Amino acid sequence: PHAKLISTMSLLLGTTITISSNHWMMAWTGLEINTLAIIPLISKSHHPRAIEASIKYFLVQAAASALVLFSSMINAWFTGQWDITQLTHPTACLLLTTAIAMKLGLVPFHFWFPEVLQGSSLITALLLSTMMKFPPITILYLTSHSLNPTLLTAMAIASAALGGWMGLNQTQIRKILAFSSISHLGWMTIILIYNPKLTLMTFYLYTLMTTTVFLTLNTTKVTKLSTLMTSWTKIPALNATLMLTLLSLAGLPPLTGFLPKWLIIQELTKQEMTTAATIIAMLSLLGLFFYLRLAYYSTITLPPNSTNYMKQWHANKPTSTLIAILTSLSISLLPLSPMILATI
Repeated sequence: PHAKLISTMSLLLGTTITISSNHWMMAWTGLEINTLAIIPLISKSHHPRAIEASIKYFLVQAAASALVLFSSMINAWFTGQWDITQLTHPTACLLLTTAIAMKLGLVPFHFWFPEVLQGSSLITALLLSTMMKFPPITILYLTSHSLNPTLLTAMAIASAALGGWMGLNQTQIRKILAFSSISHLGWMTIILIYNPKLTLMTFYLYTLMTTTVFLTLNTTKVTKLSTLMTSWTKIPALNATLMLTLLSLAGLPPLTGFLPKWLIIQELTKQEMTTAATIIAMLSLLGLFFYLRLAYYSTITLPPNSTNYMKQWHANKPTSTLIAILTSLSISLLPLSPMILATI
């Protein structure tokens, strides 16, 4: 319990330090505390796969942290500025983009992310795909005015494409959610230069929906598609709302997930990037395919093969209020979009 408390507090501390810092060294310190705090949470189960995941995570994050330091040093060397918003040197900008892409798991530095998510428990996977993405995204937000638009757009489209393609033939739900995370990061990155606030809003809504999905899966104890098939007997109502949340994550219109996609496409068209908008909208159809498959498995019908599984018992415990609130939010926020837009 003490170790868990210390890890959780360090996570919060690291995140807070990074998002409130002006100086590069403070930002780096926060990122480093974050990395070291999440490692015990990944390797807690002592399964070989969990240990492998934590080692992969550590190596990638250490390399990314070193690159963050390196880029800030180059910038300080040439401009004498340690302020995060004063990143002006082109080489430093390039290195920072690379480092943050490694931190976030953007293509072409995405290889570690599905593996690490697969090795960790559902709650740790939730932390990795939401909380651990927040500090790097705030750094991108602070430096967004000086980054290279072509590089970011290329990375964003590649991420959306790869997140869609690779998620198609996965059977492990954590890996599917990892690839979904990669494609959502693509959506956030493409709009970063033109409207950074929209990036943050997309991230918040993505966090909301992913948290709902992970907590629901954690309640029904589902990690594979084959167990998702038979889990509907446990808590039928929860599985019905899981289907809606997954469709919301896919970005279908009456649900919350449509809002960021719609605003991003609108903003890209305003910036005369119609081609990019069309490509990324087409690529989100790939994501829609595997979300639909998940939704199909979770609720609509059992697949047409005879299952030799025991049907699971109906769980009599009430669903937690948190899941209920999160599900309601991740399904029905779209009508409130004028209010959301007024707040950002």
